[in-house]
Amino acid sequence: MPETASRFLTAESSVHQLLSQPSTLSFDGTSEEEHRSWRKTFRRTLIKNLGPKPERVPQEVEILEHTKMDGYIREKIIFNPDSFSSIPAYVLIPDKASLRNKCPAVLCSHGHGMGKDPLVGLKEDYQKQFAVELALNGFITISPDWRCFGERRDRDEWVRRSSRDGCNVAYFAFGYFGYQLLQLNICDAQRCLDYLQSRVDVDKKRIGCMGCSFGGTMTTYVSAIDQRIKAAVIVCYLSTLEDALGDRGRGNTCGSQFMFGLKQFGKIADVAGLIAPRPCMVQVASDDTCFIDTDAKKAFSHLKQVYSASGHSSKLELDYFEGEHEVDLAPAVRFFKENLQ
Repeated sequence: MPETASRFLTAESSVHQLLSQPSTLSFDGTSEEEHRSWRKTFRRTLIKNLGPKPERVPQEVEILEHTKMDGYIREKIIFNPDSFSSIPAYVLIPDKASLRNKCPAVLCSHGHGMGKDPLVGLKEDYQKQFAVELALNGFITISPDWRCFGERRDRDEWVRRSSRDGCNVAYFAFGYFGYQLLQLNICDAQRCLDYLQSRVDVDKKRIGCMGCSFGGTMTTYVSAIDQRIKAAVIVCYLSTLEDALGDRGRGNTCGSQFMFGLKQFGKIADVAGLIAPRPCMVQVASDDTCFIDTDAKKAFSHLKQVYSASGHSSKLELDYFEGEHEVDLAPAVRFFKENLQ
């Protein structure tokens, strides 16, 4: 009698079966030569799978607000990255910034939630107003709203929010036009870097990126792809797809963070590995229930292997702290001071 074949009736059971298959390009080397070869191939594959980029248009930056704060100026700006989108953002400018005193800058990436406002002190949440803290320590910061969040949040009626996640709907909607939502947000981030480099008070060679949760997703991908980022702080995001899609994770992903085809050719830690040899801090919280510490440490071990093979293991730092799904503020500020100032 032939053995009974395994059956996979649900998407969940199919995904669990697929998770057992190896990723074709995940890094498994030890030498600098192996790292150089892998980096070139993996980066090319990642960019290909992110899909097309929209055509850029002149930014035509408009200043909507100019507010003097204690130690810095807060400006609200808006500009168009492409022909069908607009980005509102807050820019925090330390009092000491000037043409003669160019400051380092940080792209501050918000997580899933209220958008940019908590980063600049207009609301409070798990991100601890880190853009304000960086500005008070001498960094020019830009905090944009990513698509589907803050001022870019879609109407509840359009996404039927009572039963669906707005960024999931946006992912499918943009897909009809050939775009992936993650790629569109990465392109928006790169236009924010263009803006920072256009400022006469920014040192163009000293730009960093930081974000928590979905902000960590953005920090990982933007820093991996764009060499203008010279130091990155990835907060409460580094993880494995086995955890996100397995029994514990219960589908812990969304349209904003979804990377098409990633498991087929690599891991989240491989994407972060493209940041090497540039300085990178990974923050992992002991009591994070979204990206749990044991899984995050597993992903960090893989990232450490990539950095070691690159010959720059000292440029990678793990900040394991007692806390929940949140930013560990002081070490992040210290890290940027050491690597950008």
